[in-house]
Amino acid sequence: PPLLDTTAPRPFHQPPPGELVMVGEPTVGRIAVAARQRLALLLDASGRIGTTLDMELTGGELAEIALPDFAQHVAVDLASWVLDGEECPPPGNTEVKLRRVAVRTVRRGKVHRPPGAHVAYNAATAQARSMVQRSPVLDAALTAATAGKRWVAEDPDSSVIAAPIMVQGTVLGVASFYRLGTADPFDEDDIQLAGDLASRAAVCLDNARRFERERTMALTLQRSLLPRTFPTQCAVEVAHRYQPAQEGVGGDWYDVIPLSGGRVALVVGDVVGHGIHAAATMGRLRTAVRNFCALDLPPEDLLSQLDALVESMDADEAEDQRGVGIIGATCLYVVYDPVTGLCSVAAAGHPSPAVVARDGSVEYLDLPTGPPLGLGGSAYEAVEFLIDEGSTLVLYTDGLVESREQDIDIGLERLSGALAGPGRDPEELCASAIGGLLPERPLDDVALLAARARRTTPDRVATWDVPMTPESVAFLRAEVSRLLRAWRLADLIFTTELIVSELVTNAIRHATGPVELRLLRDRALICEVADGSSVSPRLRRAQTFDEGGRGLFLVAQLSQRWGTRYTARGKVIWSEQPLPANGDY
Repeated sequence: PPLLDTTAPRPFHQPPPGELVMVGEPTVGRIAVAARQRLALLLDASGRIGTTLDMELTGGELAEIALPDFAQHVAVDLASWVLDGEECPPPGNTEVKLRRVAVRTVRRGKVHRPPGAHVAYNAATAQARSMVQRSPVLDAALTAATAGKRWVAEDPDSSVIAAPIMVQGTVLGVASFYRLGTADPFDEDDIQLAGDLASRAAVCLDNARRFERERTMALTLQRSLLPRTFPTQCAVEVAHRYQPAQEGVGGDWYDVIPLSGGRVALVVGDVVGHGIHAAATMGRLRTAVRNFCALDLPPEDLLSQLDALVESMDADEAEDQRGVGIIGATCLYVVYDPVTGLCSVAAAGHPSPAVVARDGSVEYLDLPTGPPLGLGGSAYEAVEFLIDEGSTLVLYTDGLVESREQDIDIGLERLSGALAGPGRDPEELCASAIGGLLPERPLDDVALLAARARRTTPDRVATWDVPMTPESVAFLRAEVSRLLRAWRLADLIFTTELIVSELVTNAIRHATGPVELRLLRDRALICEVADGSSVSPRLRRAQTFDEGGRGLFLVAQLSQRWGTRYTARGKVIWSEQPLPANGDY
């Protein structure tokens, strides 16, 4: 075919090969570019706004999206009721009280109202008008009356678009976009873009508000179910911490429970999961542990009872299809006796406690950790060990030492480093562990309990072997009377003699030997009679003409508390009497 003659004249509408001719106004190209930029900004906002359920971070993401191309200064203000996690604005109050959650600017040193500050806009400002009109408002020429910021009003080229942050017609706050200096002025398309950015952020902020409301409710429930103060006891000096997770309250808990004989129970547990259900389950388990403690069960038996309870709770909720059930629960139970210095420990799927010696060294107990609670039919084993006076037991949940980014072995090593060092009390140990191991925004909640062991001095304990003869009762009454005078507790001689007479007489008549009487001067005067029988006495109410059956009734009336606990050799019947107000502890 013949070659194309490029030198020949051609009409205007036939451009040469490889050339592109654009016909029209030069502003059309700029409009298309600006439209593409706005679309790219909205697409970017969809991926970058709302990455967390934190309202302050979400407000900051909205501000960062707009800088520096769309605006040079951005402020995000939310209503106080939104930040407080309330469901709706307070009734009968039309004035919206705002607090700043985020501010971003290209000008250094120009942030006059930092996040957290209260903000008020007068009726002439674009912000106030936008919240009333429920639509974005452009103020192209700011003055001192309409700027809301003096330094902005002093800029002759400054302008603002205020876009209300709304969800279903309810105003949550306002976003202010400022252009300063030589930047192009805002136009109608910019008003639409500012409204779209605020609308996208509003959905994320509303989700964060609802999450914060639920989290606040769960945290309130959690803290109401955790012990605020511990009962008075002499066995240990305790400190505790509870750190909720950033993304939701969990079921971690702790407790300190006085037991008979001056002993104390230390408990730490963990319910898997987050939210109100986990917190409510935690409260049920803590109540159950306290009830089982009233029976003076050994640690291994208590965990077995708790395991059966969790299994039954799961079965009950399984019948209700709406029930969430208990995904899993762990528990560590420690009983410390300050008279002997012995600790009895049993664990159900829980990390072993740490022991911080007086010289500052740290050691983890080697425990036969049983399965988590709720599996049913589980057998648990307790370990006894002697703890030195002044040593501190540290009980914790796995959130302190384990996470997605950190293996538990590394966490235990870090915990040892945080706890090591001599001369630190339980409060200092808790502060060091929480401050040194937890990030600013922990993913799991943490319960921590530190208990420094005390020992009962020998001058506060007296023990007698009881001969299995009725004549020994009179001798023991005299011995008790002499001891109470030495302890300056003469006011308790009469009642204590009666209690000793009844308990020792019952042991001689109905139990097997050996029989032992012990008086312990703790926060109360404790009287204990141990024998070799496992038969538990029962309180009776004798009829008028009955010759017997009033012994335990008298003991119950004269005591503040009384009960029975079983030992490896038999049982102990104990009674506690409050010390006089002027008693020397």
